[in-house]
Amino acid sequence: MKLATFMADGPARLGVVLNDKIIDLAELASLGGLDGSRFTSMIEVLRTGEALDRARSLSQNTSLLGKIRGVRLDSVRLLSPVPNPGKIIAVGLNYLDHCVEQGIDPPAAPLLFAKFPNSVTGPYDPIIIPEEDPEVDYEVELGVVIGRRAKRVSEADALRYVAGYLVLNDVSARKWQFADKQWTRGKSCDTFAPMGPWLTTADEVPQPENLAVFTRVNGQTLQDSSTKNLIFGVSRLISYISASITLEPGDVIATGTPPGVGVFRKPPIYLKPGDVVETGIEKLGVLKNPVIAEQRQAAITA
Repeated sequence: MKLATFMADGPARLGVVLNDKIIDLAELASLGGLDGSRFTSMIEVLRTGEALDRARSLSQNTSLLGKIRGVRLDSVRLLSPVPNPGKIIAVGLNYLDHCVEQGIDPPAAPLLFAKFPNSVTGPYDPIIIPEEDPEVDYEVELGVVIGRRAKRVSEADALRYVAGYLVLNDVSARKWQFADKQWTRGKSCDTFAPMGPWLTTADEVPQPENLAVFTRVNGQTLQDSSTKNLIFGVSRLISYISASITLEPGDVIATGTPPGVGVFRKPPIYLKPGDVVETGIEKLGVLKNPVIAEQRQAAITA
């Protein structure tokens, strides 16, 4: 099942993607005799236990689907599937070939950092280049969306806590990242975490560590790898993180990027206004984000 957060002549809603159409999940639930208000947002569905299973059953009910028209996917605006995750926990240096690219040894344990929720944007929305740091880079990553509260989870049980997967572009302001000698500011700029285009539920991705990943900028392929090259897989990451940090429904883990990022190319390739960045993962879809320059606004005051 593919779940998308979308807008069409009104507030954001949650929908099921079926071929070239999107079906309003709350409307579908109401037709099925359920309380539609429990199916209006991704976070609400994930927090409500059995709601994700109910949504899957509804999306497979051909009788109900015959009673609802839906709307064309290309006629709505897709937002991030999880528009406001409580946490985005990212992993650095998690592809062996990315470590080789930098001439460094792979880490002995997962290297974690945070991206703040203000960085989240939709699968087709613009990436904004900050005026003070034009050295902005792309990083395609497998995003893992947590489906239920997880604390001290074993590796053997870890995948049971996954709601689904999505494509995430861990956009990075390299000048700030390297000047700070830690990564939070350079990774958390507004629009620096495009996600989507939808959440593909875990039952449709039985092998998350065997998916092709790529980045194209203006049609040129710059990253081309596979999640089989992850140093620490999904189960290991969930177990490691949940030993110290409680994971909640809707939290996102960005699992790291493969080689080919712009900063390590000779000469470096940075994103610039007018570029179009495509980041994609097998079975999960493709993000397509235009790049624009920051437009200064008046200071925000209380």
